[in-house]
Amino acid sequence: MKSRIRRSCWVRLACLFSACILSSIASAESSVWLVQAEDHTIYLGGTVHLLRAADYPLPDEYGEAYAASASLVFETDLSSMSDLSVQAKLLQQLSYGDGESLKTVLNKEAYSILEAYTGSIGLPLAMLEKFKPGMIVSTLQIMEFQRIGFTPQGVDAYFNALAISDGKSLGQLETIDAQIGFLASMGEGNESEFILLSLKDLKDTAEVMDDMIAAWRIGDNDALSELFVADMQEQAPEIYDSLLKQRNVNWLPQLEEMLESPEIEFVLVGAAHLVGPDGLLAMLQAKGYQISQL
Repeated sequence: MKSRIRRSCWVRLACLFSACILSSIASAESSVWLVQAEDHTIYLGGTVHLLRAADYPLPDEYGEAYAASASLVFETDLSSMSDLSVQAKLLQQLSYGDGESLKTVLNKEAYSILEAYTGSIGLPLAMLEKFKPGMIVSTLQIMEFQRIGFTPQGVDAYFNALAISDGKSLGQLETIDAQIGFLASMGEGNESEFILLSLKDLKDTAEVMDDMIAAWRIGDNDALSELFVADMQEQAPEIYDSLLKQRNVNWLPQLEEMLESPEIEFVLVGAAHLVGPDGLLAMLQAKGYQISQL
């Protein structure tokens, strides 16, 4: 499995957008965690943003944390994704302006291979010419996910809809503008390499997703760390730093604020944000909070 993992950094970028964990919190149970500070509590749940119908029902621990919580906190405001103004901003920031296009930023090899791939799936590259690599890769990944049966109805979307239906309050750790910014800058400065690695990884999508979901369901943090952290640190340290580490650093003070309030929150973030030496679990444990796996 390791050789496939090492080739598949880019396949999982769509799922984010989610070193071994400390031995004292590494047993395999679920990807839901109870974090306590004296009398105050929050739940942390690792999510997979795309799932298949067969991946439901979710592990029971998610329902337990949901029932025990007064509010839910997501990476961003999921409901705003359907807002037309947000969609317009997304397209604007993920598109090149005058004088720039894929043909001007990619080298000949990357452009030729990308053109051959999009042609093979019935999507002329001319239709994508003005989009930045982050948009190109996300589009191709989502098309591949759909081909093998995945939909955007993942853990986050499921609980967002449930919380709205049940009248629970919702919060977010970062703005939708921040998430658009991450996507727009993906591969910046290394556009050709980013495209080539992403295309190479697409063929492994089904196997990688099977491995990821199997590890996520039982809370196997060693496997999740291997899948998410090790190869991203090696292949794309800048993306690892901006997409995972720095966002975790930004989120940590918000989690600590929640741990000072009497209300119980259920915080749902991509599973990659929980694991590894720069994961939220390690950060919280280093701060002295009590952490237990459900």
